[in-house]
Amino acid sequence: MIGPARTDTSVVGRWWWTVDWWTIAALAVLMAIGIVLVMAASPPVATRIGLNPFYFAQRQALFLAPALVVIAGVSMLGAKGVRRLAIAGFGVAILLAIATLVLGDPVNGARRWIHVGGILVQPSEILKPTFAVVSAVMLAAYQRTGDTRMGLASLGLLALVLVLLAAQPDYGMAAVVAAVWFTQFFIAGMPLRWVAAMAVAGAGLLGVAYAFVPHVTSRIDRFLNPGSGDNYQVDTALNAFAAGGALGRGPGEGVVKSVLPDAHTDFIFAVAGEEFGMVAGLLIVAAFAFVVLRGFTRLLHEGNYFIVLAAGGLLAQFGLQAFVNMGVNLRLLPAKGMTLPFISYGGSSILALALGMGMVLALTRQRSTAAETRWMLDGAAPSTRVQA
Repeated sequence: MIGPARTDTSVVGRWWWTVDWWTIAALAVLMAIGIVLVMAASPPVATRIGLNPFYFAQRQALFLAPALVVIAGVSMLGAKGVRRLAIAGFGVAILLAIATLVLGDPVNGARRWIHVGGILVQPSEILKPTFAVVSAVMLAAYQRTGDTRMGLASLGLLALVLVLLAAQPDYGMAAVVAAVWFTQFFIAGMPLRWVAAMAVAGAGLLGVAYAFVPHVTSRIDRFLNPGSGDNYQVDTALNAFAAGGALGRGPGEGVVKSVLPDAHTDFIFAVAGEEFGMVAGLLIVAAFAFVVLRGFTRLLHEGNYFIVLAAGGLLAQFGLQAFVNMGVNLRLLPAKGMTLPFISYGGSSILALALGMGMVLALTRQRSTAAETRWMLDGAAPSTRVQA
């Protein structure tokens, strides 16, 4: 691979020879697929609301430019830099989430968006990756010192995040955040009685939501008994997959995008299935699986608990979000509005995903010596050279 010399000890030189280029390539493939599918899915949506047919595709391309900058810039950080960035980002996201409840624009009864400097921002998207890293800091401290107060502090932050998400309301996002935290909690080696208590608490909260939140009740009922309510979007998505078959109807030949209002966001996987077929759908699944499994493989011999917990949480979050989106499209899960990472249209989502995957790339960079490990953690350049 053409790049800086191996003797180059600059930040860029060390980044070039330690970052995982296979993961970067897989993310680039997902972004390219996203551009193609947004171009295929969004023109009917844009036309219906009086916009240029390629309005969403053009904006998607504009979002990807800063996303690439974020991925590259964040992936050059050491572990200490990732911690600092996540803590600062988490604080800002909490403040914006609180402000959203008061100043946010209501859409379909929910307040999830707020204008910041003329830009529409969804703070909950920033909360996801930053909270995973902040939680990893606390759980790693527990692992290192045995101080249960750090575990309780992490639990307290989780409760704060869940309250803010429920107040919007965004129960699906809350469920994803809770699932990722529970994964980190388990990896950190918390006492089994705590793990069992958290599992019971989660099941209890789901039961309460089902009993007292009509929105949640309706979606679960319609999933368990499709004949009990309106399943138009999911039924249409399933018909799209059936019509696409193995190889699809062909680019631009699909009809689902003309009848689904969320074809360019929540149901873009159905557009892929109809126009490009089952083979394309499996390739998308394989790309997501590759990113997640590749990341966990690079963590197998990692001895730093913070890196394992932070990168593991971010990878679980990335994979879970993709699984939820595709599962809803295939009626494997109750309906939930969640984007398909780097493929669905959405500025806040793409930039937040770029932040998360940039941190994953930073934390999983190759470190072959103790000096290199100290450099990643403390930001001080080691005297030894990184081996490829």
